[in-house]
Amino acid sequence: MVFYFTSTAVNPHVTLFMGLDKYENEHLIRWGWPEDVWFHVDKLSSAHVYLRLLPGQTIHDIPKEVLDDAAQLVKANSIQGNKMNDIDVVYTMWSNLKKTDGMEAGQVYKMRVAKRINEIVNRLNKTKREGQPDLQAEREEHDRKEREINKRLMREQKEREKEEERRKKEEAELRSYTTLMKAENMSSNKCTDGNDSDDFM
Repeated sequence: MVFYFTSTAVNPHVTLFMGLDKYENEHLIRWGWPEDVWFHVDKLSSAHVYLRLLPGQTIHDIPKEVLDDAAQLVKANSIQGNKMNDIDVVYTMWSNLKKTDGMEAGQVYKMRVAKRINEIVNRLNKTKREGQPDLQAEREEHDRKEREINKRLMREQKEREKEEERRKKEEAELRSYTTLMKAENMSSNKCTDGNDSDDFM
């Protein structure tokens, strides 16, 4: 089960989501999207909260109000962190969660949460709704659309390259003398009809 929360701190509103338990968290990690930003209380057990960025957005584009909402939601859903002041919340792109030895470490950001702000938590909890999404199907559909977009962009690029090649070839032929010396392109000033233009008297 996934819980969805609407952050009304910004307009247009954004959706934050988190898993019911550690098993759902694993499922969310496995089927996350490249546009997902992951939030967690640093060094303590807590919920995994996600924010899905719009295409073209980066982690640096997240408004401070949304960061605050996500941090408060993570803190409120941490058994230990909820009781403590001055905790750190870390956040990073979903792709940084799946690391192998050959990959570079991703940038992890940290923000300090001084205390729980009940107004934020209550506002988010009023928008809470439950869902049973098929995370695998959603991810596969997302990837299929991405592949279609990439194929279309590659086709357009190849067409542009082909058109550029054709244009360059035409320009090269115009600058070349190869078409000038063909018999069908030549004409003579010799008169063959018996009227010599020099006999004018």
